[in-house]
Amino acid sequence: MIKLDEEEQGILEAFEVGEFKSDMIPARKIFIEQSADYTFRKSKRIKIEILEQDFTVLERKSLEEGMSYQTLIASVIHKYISGSLCDVTVNKQPSAKRWEGREK
Repeated sequence: MIKLDEEEQGILEAFEVGEFKSDMIPARKIFIEQSADYTFRKSKRIKIEILEQDFTVLERKSLEEGMSYQTLIASVIHKYISGSLCDVTVNKQPSAKRWEGREK
């Protein structure tokens, strides 16, 4: 049996009598439901290599989203190919300052 502290016990009791309400916004709930749905769909395995620093950021972002990094990657790919995720930097011009002083 898990020993709960006073605060945890209060939360559990509130939940059991129906007083505990989620403050999750509807859009987040839909996102989580869709992510779970995608998890159970037939899928193909792929192998990719990414930079270590990108993977570190990916792991952090997946923790923030409450999902595995594999699910986050699959979600990003799905959004991109379905047209709901776009590269916001695609039409940006490089900063002139960025290139000043660099050798050709």
